[in-house]
Formats: sequence, structure tokens, C-alpha cells
Amino acid sequence: MSETKLFLLPDLGEGLPDAEIVEWHVKVGDTIRLDEPLISMETAKAVVEVPSPYSGKVLKLAGRAGDVMITGSWLAEFEIDPSLPQRADAQDTGHHHAAPVPAATPSPPAPLPPAGEGSKADAGTVVGAMQSSDTVRSEQAVAIGGVKAMPAVRALAKKLGVDLSRVAPTGADGVVTMTDVKQAAASGSAKPLPSSAKAAPAFVEAASAATVGAKAPPTRSPPADAKLDSDEPIRGVRRNMIRTMSAAHAEVVPTTLMDDADLHAWAPGEDIMARTIRALAVAAAAEPAMNAWFNGKEGTLRRHARVDVGIAVDSADGLFVPALRGCDHLDAHEVRAELNRLRDGVKNRSLPPEDLTGYTIMLSNFGVFAGKYATPVVVPPCVCIVGAGRLHHAVVPVLGGIEAHRVMPLSLTFDHRAATGGEAARFLKLMIDDLQRAR
Repeated sequence: MSETKLFLLPDLGEGLPDAEIVEWHVKVGDTIRLDEPLISMETAKAVVEVPSPYSGKVLKLAGRAGDVMITGSWLAEFEIDPSLPQRADAQDTGHHHAAPVPAATPSPPAPLPPAGEGSKADAGTVVGAMQSSDTVRSEQAVAIGGVKAMPAVRALAKKLGVDLSRVAPTGADGVVTMTDVKQAAASGSAKPLPSSAKAAPAFVEAASAATVGAKAPPTRSPPADAKLDSDEPIRGVRRNMIRTMSAAHAEVVPTTLMDDADLHAWAPGEDIMARTIRALAVAAAAEPAMNAWFNGKEGTLRRHARVDVGIAVDSADGLFVPALRGCDHLDAHEVRAELNRLRDGVKNRSLPPEDLTGYTIMLSNFGVFAGKYATPVVVPPCVCIVGAGRLHHAVVPVLGGIEAHRVMPLSLTFDHRAATGGEAARFLKLMIDDLQRAR
């Protein structure tokens, strides 16, 4: 009797409880070899190509494109072919009569590890790569239906309604790139669906209005055929946002301080984001209690020597928070280059997973859209988040009269379990002092 095995959906990164099917690379009845592409899954942070854990015939597939699968539930069933290579350390996950693993109740996210650190327990669960024996297979362009493309490119083509088989590839070895897909969607050469095109992301800390005097991006209007007045499932990034914000609301004791920075001394053309990030790094160096992680369960506080700023990025898919590393060692041009890279990575869904974790302090420049002050949400294990409001002119007293100066409203929300009001106030004052410098 032929041996059959089930493949259970592994954890695709950071304990995420589920993932959405983007595309099956096989169909029932196909024969697949060990480590060949089986399925592309979209998590809250990336599109992941999952390789086959077995060699053999595909008997059953769980779900279709767009279905959300629970981590640990069965994904595919195989009839093992002993004449084909099998993984020596593969473990039997059960025969086809085994019941699917029930969904586990999602737990609050664990504290983020420091950048660059990892653990053996994470092996095989890295977003964008899967464990194969003792090595990790990185995401690669694979040929499906005669078209070579990365999983993230296929996901973008799906969203834009682009037929990849009609796109002229420009990548090395005939690989279809992100640019190829975007150009095909813009030109209409591959029959894109206008309603599915997504607006470019904007830093909720303003990559779009980077300099003093720049205009805020135009308000997005919903597509003419957008589904309104109907219940739609919440998926991907937005589903993860619900979990993260709910956990933060239940755990953090938030307190907010607000004040203004007078930017009158700035030279024309100053980069708002670069100056704000510099001020944040200066304040973090002088008042490290705010550039810290708090572990409420263990009762520990880790003050960081490095300053890695989590930048809130607004996109049509939801809120992303990539990390801008080593801000205390970057000049304005380097900060701008990194911001542009992160923005483009969010737009293309091409950021590596390590760019979306490990930040030590958070920044949101919601003022690029509207609003002077806010109470932004602190996401554990971080201790605080800085909110930059809409720049505006205010009348200020000067020697011999009054003047209209350009000011930046600032809001600092901190976890009062981990920091005192004095520490927060000193941090905010340090930020303001640096922002009010001419250079």
C-alpha cells in the first residue's frame, strides 16, 4: 500500500497564526519533487514561497487562492514516491485520515528580538525562506506556466490584474520584474484591472512631503466600482494590525505629552523627515529610557545603545512599520536614501522580514495628511512613539513685536509602566531643542 502524508502549514514567521493563499504551483494529480515550489502564501509582512516537503503525487490541496489558512492546519496530501529523493529528516505528519490540526487561539506578540539576533527555534519559519535539511532556501524566481517570476511579483500581478504570460521580461535569465509588471499595468498591454491598482504608500511620517513647504499628497478616492456597503473579510496586513493594536491596547499604560517646535531658523529646502529623525536620535542618546524595550512579564527594561526607528508607513494594504537602522550614525542624505528604500519596499512588498522588526523607538508623521496632535499607539516592547503633526504658521512674540513662524506640533506617547513623566518630558524637550537649531 502506498504511503500517504499530510503537510501542515508551518509558521511562516514570528508566530503569525495564519497566512493567505496567493497561488498554488501544482494541481491535484501532479507529481512534485522534494523542495520544488508548492505554494505561495501571503503573510502580514511578505509573500513566501513554500517548497514541497516530499516527492510524490499530489492527492489533495486545501483551499484556493484568497483562502486564509491557519498555521498548523493541513495544506496538502501526498502519495510518497519511494523512487524519488526524500528528505532524510522528514517527519511523518500523519496519513490522509488524520484530522486537521485545530486553530490555536492567537496570543499577543512576543517581544521583538534585537536586530540581527535569532534563535534555533526560528529555523524553518523565516518569512521569505524555508528550511531544507540543514540549509535555508531563499526566495527565488521560479518558472510557472513558462513564466519566471518571484512570488512577490506574482502577487503584485494578481493585484493589478496583469497576465504575466503577456509581460515582456527584462530581468536576468528572462525573469519578470516588478517594474515589468507595473509598466504592463500602466500601459494596458496585459489587460490590467483599473479598480485593483493600488496607490503608492506614503510615510505616515511623510516621504511624500519631505521638505518644508511641500504639499501633502492628494486624498485617495475609492475606485468607481469599489465594494461599498458590504462586509468583506479582513486579510493580510490589516488582520495583523487588528491583533497588534488589540494586544497593545490591553497591555500598555499610555500617557501623551504635546508641544511645538519652532522651525523659523531652518534654511529653505530642509528635509522634514531627516531633521525629525536626527532630533529623535539626539534625544534618545541623552535620555535612553525612551529608546528602550519593556518586558512586562519579566519585569525588565532594556535601554538600547543603537537607535533603530520604526517608521509607520501608510499603504492601501494597511499599516507597515519598517525599521530605519542606525539613525544615530546617518546623515540627512543617508536617512533620505533609506526612507526611499523602505517606502519602495512597502509598495512592492519586497522588504526582507528583518526590515520589519527590531525597531527600538517609533515615529509617525501623520501631519502629512492632517492633524496637529494625536495619541499614537505604543506597540510593545517599545516604550514610546513620537507623532509629528501638520506644519503650520503660528503667531509668536519676539523682541519688539510679533512674527509668524512655522511650527511643528509634536506628540509623545509613552508607556507609563516603563518611563516616568520626567523622562518623557526631558526627551521631548531635547527633540524640540534640536529641531529649533538652524542646522
